[in-house]
Amino acid sequence: MKKEKTLLIIKPDGVERSLIGQIIKRHERVGLKLVALKFLVPTVEMIESHYTVDPEWLRKVGQKTIDGYRAKNILPPSEDPVENGKNVLRRLTKYMKSGPVVAMVWQGAHSVGIVRKIVGGTEPLNSDVGTIRGDFVTDSYIISGADDRAVRNVVHASGSVEEAEKEIKLWFGSKEILNYRLIQEEVLYDVNLDGILE
Repeated sequence: MKKEKTLLIIKPDGVERSLIGQIIKRHERVGLKLVALKFLVPTVEMIESHYTVDPEWLRKVGQKTIDGYRAKNILPPSEDPVENGKNVLRRLTKYMKSGPVVAMVWQGAHSVGIVRKIVGGTEPLNSDVGTIRGDFVTDSYIISGADDRAVRNVVHASGSVEEAEKEIKLWFGSKEILNYRLIQEEVLYDVNLDGILE
């Protein structure tokens, strides 16, 4: 569990707004370890593979879209979850290939959940203050839907340990993930804290 890994991607809007350092700092500050990093413009194939790593993703995100519209008493664009999912994927693909992204692998205890907590909810409008999306973005599903584009939410974070494992394999080869030690790990993971006094 102490070596759990997760994928974090700073999306093109985060790169363009010079938020890379701020985002990395928040994850380092909590005690996670950066074990892989790359700067690239992803291909359409890579983006589509990333978002459909879960074969049920189109249906799930499409149903979430329907539920979100209904919760706001707005008629969904379609009642077919897969059709809505394909529309979301089209928007995400256009968004993610619009510029460079920073892909990272973070390691540490409960890294998937910790990173999700740091980045905040998918929709910036409903993200808590103190999270990356809550502090740096004002976008919403309503505005992005009206503009026929993906919601600009600065980052992607894996949703589960299983998802993280699949996503990391898409973005990084095994030799690109480094194994090294940080001094702070001795404090974070020392069972008895017996190494403090000399």
